[in-house]
Amino acid sequence: MTIQTAVLTTSAANIYVSTGNTAITSLTLCNYSAGNVTANLFIVTAGNSASTANQMWHNLPLTSGDTYQIYAAAEKILLGPNDSIQANCSNATAVTTITSYTSI
Repeated sequence: MTIQTAVLTTSAANIYVSTGNTAITSLTLCNYSAGNVTANLFIVTAGNSASTANQMWHNLPLTSGDTYQIYAAAEKILLGPNDSIQANCSNATAVTTITSYTSI
């Protein structure tokens, strides 16, 4: 397994791009700021962009110091080549993500 880290901004951006067939084994969002924020998460197929058509979480509330685990244990998100996970939040540089993935 491998990990990918990112800091969210207010614009939807890649937090992980699959380079082949991969499975997301864990994904966390951590609000390390002193204030509350909201976050959005998108599962985007190759060649597309983040939109309401591929939004997984909308305005997910993250209180100050909170960590939200989206996937763990037996749950998986399966991605093909160049599929991506994109995210943004209401306050730039308030939230970090850690994505764990493995090739399948």
